[in-house]
Amino acid sequence: MQPHSLVVALPALLLCGLRAAEAPRLVDILGAELNRNFESLKTKADPPAYYLAYTVTEDEAVSMEATSGLLAAKDKRHSRILDVTLRLGTPKLDNYHRQQRDFAQFTRGSGVSLDDNGNALRRRIWLDTDAVYRAASQRLTNIKTNTQVKVEETDRSDDFSNADAAVDFQKIPELKYDEKKWAGHLRDWSKRISAHGDILASQVSFQAQREIKTFVNSEGTRLQHGRTFARVVISARSKAFDGMDLATAETIEADEPSRLPSEKKIDAAVDKVIADLRGLLKAQEVDPFVGPAILSGRAAGVFFHEIFGHRIEGHRQKDESEGQTFTKRVNQSVLPDFLSVYFDPTIKRYAEEDLYGWYSYDDEGVKGRRVSVVEKGILKTFLLSRSPIAGFPNSNGHGRRQAGHEIVARQSNLIVHSDKQVSTPKLRELLIEEIKKQNKPYGLYFESVTGGFTTTGRQGLQAFTVIPLVVYKAFADGRPDELIRGADIVGTPLASFAKIAATSDRAEVFNGYCGAESGSVPVSAASPALLVSEIEIQRKNRSQERPPLLSRPRPEGGL
Repeated sequence: MQPHSLVVALPALLLCGLRAAEAPRLVDILGAELNRNFESLKTKADPPAYYLAYTVTEDEAVSMEATSGLLAAKDKRHSRILDVTLRLGTPKLDNYHRQQRDFAQFTRGSGVSLDDNGNALRRRIWLDTDAVYRAASQRLTNIKTNTQVKVEETDRSDDFSNADAAVDFQKIPELKYDEKKWAGHLRDWSKRISAHGDILASQVSFQAQREIKTFVNSEGTRLQHGRTFARVVISARSKAFDGMDLATAETIEADEPSRLPSEKKIDAAVDKVIADLRGLLKAQEVDPFVGPAILSGRAAGVFFHEIFGHRIEGHRQKDESEGQTFTKRVNQSVLPDFLSVYFDPTIKRYAEEDLYGWYSYDDEGVKGRRVSVVEKGILKTFLLSRSPIAGFPNSNGHGRRQAGHEIVARQSNLIVHSDKQVSTPKLRELLIEEIKKQNKPYGLYFESVTGGFTTTGRQGLQAFTVIPLVVYKAFADGRPDELIRGADIVGTPLASFAKIAATSDRAEVFNGYCGAESGSVPVSAASPALLVSEIEIQRKNRSQERPPLLSRPRPEGGL
């Protein structure tokens, strides 16, 4: 099984207000073709269909990138992708029935016209529906055969659940940006980074995007909604004397280009990237270590996303090839009793930052809602799509996918709440006390991270890795913190949760794109800083190549 990963990626999302109740033309075209095809597949096909849905995802984006004071790339793209979801048999047993190490994949995401041309769209829908039916029919036959020769499954819940029909057509925002202004800023910022000869490569990029989703199904749901978002990414790379590759980055997000922060704030982010990287070049490589640490709010958000979030996604509780860490622990303690965790796709801002994992309806047409998965340390539920699991027969609005993939239960906005909060200075005092108590030479402070990954399958280790960018040693004797390089956080989930001792009183947000079975989807994780009594770090991989032997060429014109 592929690991599930979280990386810094696309920025915050915006959903605009409702539009008039009149259906958009694309909805009418999709709906009419769905009705025609579903009637035939329901009454004339063998095996018959009992559910059909069409999704068209329209993506419009622009990106610009500068390096060494020059605009290096500029790209614009605009596309539409059609996905077909077809269920044959019955909700009790259909072609999506999960089998060990066998993940259903029928849709592949076909490109369709950007124009609402009925003839072109109907032809593509007709061909794709026919192809999906053939594949679905063959898989259902195989499933029925397997049920006769294999042992009875532990989770015998249905393959599909009921959901209320919804009709909602929302106003689609425009994608607006000042290309000339942003190109000038990118040149200036990248020139400042390139002035430092010990930085080998750097990029500063601006990205803006608009996504529109149109969804219809055989139950009567008709939806169209859109969002825009924007971000600036500043990154720099170099190589230590011993061959270790080093990188630092800062991302600044907003729900639209006009709301990105002032030039002064981005100037400060550029300065931080430079200072952090130059500091890492002088830092000592870390040794493997187990001891107390503080994870900043952003680092803690990734920590929870990786070691907790993926393991409470509903489909993993039903798949016998999964580790099922929490499947049988409902109403039992899984976290310290001062921690609660909920997922809420209905909020678009938290801790004064825009969130990525916001939506009004999930990709199965189910309205998004807040889901309290852990209350005061006790596990209460899982994240659910319309694929039921034992004890949880209905979706809670977390069926998600990237265009071209099948839908499974996925995370949205993960929020960690603590009843054991202290101020940031007090949290630092508690770290010092823990260092002394354990008689350790130092503790650690993880300031920033770039992402992480985890494995959840039974055949692999139930383990996770969080990838820090900036890490410090903290000393109990009053010495200044010391920047170190080459550390990755590693561990196993159940052991790691037990080590959380306290939290700060200020939450921070990590935004990113999470990759798993249903592709990459935008997510957020918000958490206060965590004090952990024990955390393990290991050394990063490093190359055998040394830094460049030749001196850097002198720029003309005084770069």
